[in-house]
Formats: sequence, C-alpha cells, structure tokens
Amino acid sequence: MNAFGFTQHLPIQDPNSLVTFTEPIPTPTGHDLLVKIIATSVNPVDVGVRGHGRGTLKNPKVIGWDAYGTVTEVGPNVTLFNTGDKVFYAGSFIRPSTDSEYQLVDERIVGHAPTKLSAAEIAAMPLTSLTAWEALFERLGIDRTAVSENKGRTILMINGSGGVGSIATQLAHLAGLTVIASASRPETIKWTKQNGADFTVNHHKNLVTEVRNLKFHYVDYILNLNDLDGHWNEIAELINPEGAVAAITENRRGIDLQKLTKKAASFHWEWMYTKSYYHTADMVSQHQILDQVAKLLDAGTIHSTVTKVLKPINATNLKEAHRLVETNHMIGKVVISNQ
Repeated sequence: MNAFGFTQHLPIQDPNSLVTFTEPIPTPTGHDLLVKIIATSVNPVDVGVRGHGRGTLKNPKVIGWDAYGTVTEVGPNVTLFNTGDKVFYAGSFIRPSTDSEYQLVDERIVGHAPTKLSAAEIAAMPLTSLTAWEALFERLGIDRTAVSENKGRTILMINGSGGVGSIATQLAHLAGLTVIASASRPETIKWTKQNGADFTVNHHKNLVTEVRNLKFHYVDYILNLNDLDGHWNEIAELINPEGAVAAITENRRGIDLQKLTKKAASFHWEWMYTKSYYHTADMVSQHQILDQVAKLLDAGTIHSTVTKVLKPINATNLKEAHRLVETNHMIGKVVISNQ
C-alpha cells in the first residue's frame, strides 16, 4: 500500500517534507480494525509533529489524525464492528496514522460514521469533536443534558474559529450555555456566530476589557484553544470564583496557578490522545462519543466544520493542507479526500 510520511523535520515547501512510500498492508490483531482510508484531514498536531524535531528517522513516520473509511478486516477480539462498516475516528498518537491507504486502529476509539454527510464532511470531525466533547463535558464538568440549568452560565472560547473552537461552540450552545467566542476578522466573526456564538471578542485586544464591555464581569467556564501563555493573566482575572478552566495548548513558560487560588477555580488539561496513549479504563468512551456525534450530525443538530477539500489523497495535496494550516488563518477544517 501507499503511505505518506517523513524522515526529516523539514519546512513544508521542501520537496522531502512529505514523501510517498510503500509498505505491506498490516494485519489486524486483538481489537484492531483494518480500515481502507477514504478521507483524512490535517490538524495543527500534524504540523507540529512534522515540523518540530531533530535528526533523521530510519523509517518514514506516518502522521494524520482524522479518518473516514471502510472496515475491510477485523481482529479476533472485535465486537463493535463488522467488515464493510463505514467508520470515523482520530486514532492514536503512538501508532502509524491516517495518511496511508490502509490503517490499523483499535475499535474502542472508533465510531460508526454518519450516513447523511459527504466523505469530507465526516473526515473533518473526529479529532475536534473528541477534543471539544472531552474538554466541555469531562474536563470542565458541564452537564450537556442540563440545558435549563446551563442557560444562566457563560463560557469563553479563546480561538472560536479554529477546528476545535468551531465544534466546541456548537456543543456548548447545544448544552444551553451563553457562548462568548474570540475572533478577530470579519470572516471569523461570521463563522463563530454561524456555529452558535452569542457574542464575539477580539483576542488581539485585552480580553478582560472585551468581555466586560459585553457586561460580563466573570465567566463560569473558559476553554483556551490558543496561546495559553499570552492569555493566562486574562483567564485568571475573568474566571468566576469556583469556575473551571481547560486548555488544549501547552504553555511554553510556567503558568502561575496561584492566580486561581483565591477563586478556588480549577484548571484542566485536555489531550485527546490520553485514553489511547495510556489505554485507560474508559478508552471505549471515545467510541461512544463518536457514535453520539454521528447521530447529532445526521440529525442536523450540529454541522460539519469542513471549509476546504482537496482531492485526491496524495503527497502534493497533503503538503498543501499542511501549508494552509501553518498560515494560522484557517477557518474550520481542511480535508483531503478520495471521493
């Protein structure tokens, strides 16, 4: 089978930044599904893994953490899927990934794909949906079913127009929260409002001033999706006493958690790969989350966040997708599809 990867951490403009190579089609064991990839997408994590590092790898590293495809073979312990099933998933950080013709993936982190969406619309959703769902409903502890109780609560999304922000805004709105999403350009402001944001603020300005100009002194929840270091002091000031903060972006400097002490506010990291990385006892929850996301998508309750589609899956189009993500101006998601 063909796969796409790298042996050196090179700028995306370099011809060898992503290369095509061949390797045997793998054989599923245990809980593995063998999936024929139909569509995949590129996320900031792809750019980070490909672009940041040193040395030369002995074998090409395959990246990619979003997939829509067809199950072609199953391992002996598989109980959740059958051959021929259409599936979607984000995969694991410690196994070969989705930028290949076929991939092995543990069934416990795979969902049944939506049936009413295009391949590109489906492939845009797994990683960001899992990240947003876990951040909101597991890390921040928001009860997604308590819509009436959530009506009086507020959440600030820092970077509302990116991949995770685009679905997190929809899910928070669906849960009944008042959503304040940060966006700085007319097109991103429009996009975040289409996703259910009640208000927008400009993250290039002082967020404390921006939020308080909207007549909110504090907010109950904050989901940080970009530049934790740059926004930390604003976060500490804006979070409500006994409120909760979650972040998906690592800090490069030490953040002063003592700033939350007097407010008895909590801070949480969200890393979508944690469950598959450590094979946690609740790893199958990602299967359950994706199945729920698929139902919401098919019902039109939430919508796909794909905004750019490249065809077919090859090294050239993957490089272009990486280039687009590296601009840091992407709205929604870019997908590479064979359909």
